Amino acid sequence: MSGATEDTASAPERRTKLIEVSLPLEAINRESAREKSIRHGHPSTLHLWWARRPLAAARAMLFAQLVDDPGSRPDLYPGPEEQKAERQRLFDLIEEMVPWEATRDERIMRKVREKIAESHGDGPLPPVLDPFAGGGTIPLEAHRLGLEAHASDLNPVPVVINKALIEIPPRWAGRKPVSQSAELRHEGSWRGASGLAEDVRQYGKWMREQAHVRIGAHYPKAKLEDGSKAAVIAWLWARTVACPDPACGAEMPLVRSFWLSKKKGRPRYIVAEPVDGQVTFTIGGPEGEPREGTVDGKGAECLVCGNRATLKYVRAEGVAGRMGAVMMAVVAEGKRQRIYLSPSGEHVEAAEVGRPVNVPESELPEKALSFRVQAYGMTKHADLFTNRQLLALTTFGELVGEARERIERDAKAAGMDTVEATEYGKAVALYLGLASSRAADYCSTISTWSSNPQNELVRSTFARQALPMTWDFAESNVFGPSSGTLEIMVTAVGKALDLLPAEQATGNVVQADATSRSFDNYVVNTDPPYYDNIGYADLSDYFYVWLRSSLGGIYPEVMSTILTPKEPELIASPYRHGGDREKAEDHFERGFVETFTHMRAGHHPDFPLVVYYAFKQSETDNENGIASTGWETMLNGLIQAGWSVTGTWPVRTERAGRSVGIGTNALASSVVLACRPRHVTAGSTDRRGFLRALRSELPDKLRKLQEGNLAPVDLPQSAIGPGIAVFSRYAKVTEPDGTPMRVRTALGLINDVLADVLNEQEGEFDQDTRWAIRWFEQFQWSKGTFGDAETLAKAYNVSVKGLQDAHITASGDSKVWLVAPADLPESYDPETDSRISVWEAAMHLSRVLDGKGAQSGVGPAGELLAGIRARGEFDEDAIRDLAHLLYSICDRRRWSESGQRFNNLASAWSDLQTEARNAEKRGPRKPQHQPLF
Repeated sequence: MSGATEDTASAPERRTKLIEVSLPLEAINRESAREKSIRHGHPSTLHLWWARRPLAAARAMLFAQLVDDPGSRPDLYPGPEEQKAERQRLFDLIEEMVPWEATRDERIMRKVREKIAESHGDGPLPPVLDPFAGGGTIPLEAHRLGLEAHASDLNPVPVVINKALIEIPPRWAGRKPVSQSAELRHEGSWRGASGLAEDVRQYGKWMREQAHVRIGAHYPKAKLEDGSKAAVIAWLWARTVACPDPACGAEMPLVRSFWLSKKKGRPRYIVAEPVDGQVTFTIGGPEGEPREGTVDGKGAECLVCGNRATLKYVRAEGVAGRMGAVMMAVVAEGKRQRIYLSPSGEHVEAAEVGRPVNVPESELPEKALSFRVQAYGMTKHADLFTNRQLLALTTFGELVGEARERIERDAKAAGMDTVEATEYGKAVALYLGLASSRAADYCSTISTWSSNPQNELVRSTFARQALPMTWDFAESNVFGPSSGTLEIMVTAVGKALDLLPAEQATGNVVQADATSRSFDNYVVNTDPPYYDNIGYADLSDYFYVWLRSSLGGIYPEVMSTILTPKEPELIASPYRHGGDREKAEDHFERGFVETFTHMRAGHHPDFPLVVYYAFKQSETDNENGIASTGWETMLNGLIQAGWSVTGTWPVRTERAGRSVGIGTNALASSVVLACRPRHVTAGSTDRRGFLRALRSELPDKLRKLQEGNLAPVDLPQSAIGPGIAVFSRYAKVTEPDGTPMRVRTALGLINDVLADVLNEQEGEFDQDTRWAIRWFEQFQWSKGTFGDAETLAKAYNVSVKGLQDAHITASGDSKVWLVAPADLPESYDPETDSRISVWEAAMHLSRVLDGKGAQSGVGPAGELLAGIRARGEFDEDAIRDLAHLLYSICDRRRWSESGQRFNNLASAWSDLQTEARNAEKRGPRKPQHQPLF
């Protein structure tokens, strides 16, 4: 479009966005993986939610969804080189914005917001909606980017979490705290939500003090051998059942492991011994090792008589209400160490608490994904806790209400009117309720003790997305110095609140069913449920029952039901459909198509839809030949709903050991899809027409993907985007027999064309390199006959001697082989090489990049690249293209070690180019060795 048109337009044309063309995926994945190790102040510490997407990925994908690809702006970037340069500038900005530290760098975030505004034109920025808001990652990052963020969810738990993230902080941004014990600061220094966070800390401290006054007697200190006292971290218990042998009848402790600490130099363990018909517990170590646990997948052993009980018997005792628990050890805080003590009468007596009133007597589901406790008699939520834990959690819930009343009084005293004070009391109470609910994650009989040398502590209930059966469990001291305390939870909530982007934009959160809510004029970026992976509603009831007790009066419209809504939840859970998997799948697929059909009708026309999918590798066919994987269901559902997929991006959250190896040969944690509405006039084509379109369009799309320094391991998944875009823009693609082509078939054809395109890139390489590719494909680093090498050399107009002179090959005993990177000379200097090829450059770069000495890694490899560039004999990007091609060969042949090497080279390409530019600025290279040839 012309500049004159743009000057008068209030909104842009429907331009292609960056997410539909190319992304610096390696940088996004690197920071997404790194983010998993960040805890302090991270929004995820506000409250647990399962399968959160990384903030880094969400931030980058939102930006790329809203920003124009330079190729769609020929008025500003008329030629391919100008477009490539601007695309690189956008990549550089994404690389700046994805680190966690960038979220607090206003200079970077301002540049990001300005670039989004530049693409949008003169009108207001569009509102962003996530209708499956979950843990709030996407709405929060939309909010951070200065966009009007909207979140909705059917489940009340994520509704409350999202209100805490994007709706409440902006309402109280810049306000000073009302607590009289708050930190003294100049009024103007309370930026963002820091004043609100300070009140959360102060009233949380008051709650903790009041709780200790009321129930602290049940949490005594430990008496040490020298007569001093120490704070208790946890009490360790074992579940018990009576021995089935009538002649014995002893209480059998059911223990998975007796280890307490595996710390080198001072290991500790529990010694369980029968004395007078019962088992006593003492502490062993540092010498020796504990006996094996008493329970396994087949049954349990009685330590008194030695007989075994079947697991069926153990379950029956649990269902009959005859499963008990016995204290095995007390863990106390020492000087830079844990102190393990045998249980004392005082501590056993302190744990004997009557069942409090108002505990959650709501029913656990009879069956649910990854729930195992019901088979052992735990049928109510209250059954998951000891009476002492129930006492603590109900006390915290009551104190949230009392704290709210105090906050309102203090707010009025600070000058707020009645209405404002009431709202502020609700706001602070919301965060106190979340902190109390968080404590429940470490305060159940599903929590266990970690004997890991680095982390001797109480594990959370939800160490994974399940409620498994635990035999020995850890009861944390809610007033103690380690994990699971109310103080730690309040501190974590306060830190997260301190760092929320409260001043950027407004947020709106509602409870709504995605299958029926409005999508009019929203830009949708969403992370929907994944088929049958996670039963969110069943899992979240664990927290909902506690949140409802403390916050039900604040959000009665959200928390009106006893438990979270189940039937409308968009997952394929057979147990909700009488065990019928087909009905469960049909429920998911119908709901998915219905939701995305509504989205298509209302979605903002200028922007693509963005959908996350948790990728699942396994694929199966039922007897009708219909794919039953969530991945194909996702693609099928989008196509049925009238969407065309225009981009697919693998996002990884698993961190490898080295920076260049992040994501190497690992399955994507999720795939991000960009989609556009399929035109109502879309026609049909046949297999031949589909393949013709693929071969015409995929090469250019592949080149843009490679420009983003995409890791070769990610290329097949990313290439699905432009490939399936061709497939999904047709109303129908027919097979030769007239039947509709399946998505699975289309994916197979896309992969075939991708392989062809990569092989065609071979034509860009020099003859030495093309010979080496063919030889590598057949022999890898193994030896072949001289005759075969000579025959292949004639085909490429090269000589075996010339290849050896170029140090591409070595020979002996009538055999020829490629010289592996690790065997190349360290003294190599490309500027004095008489015969340089793309192959030789790639192998030497790989040698330095993956080496182990001081002259290895990204920096030295970048210096080597600078020397290769100085020769000017070929386009340096050919090295990256060769790495992609060699990885694809290794992937097909299952040569994982070599594949990883070439994946590393392509993944690190952007970093190598940066280091090469830095080396060029420093001046001419000074070789440290005499050239070998």
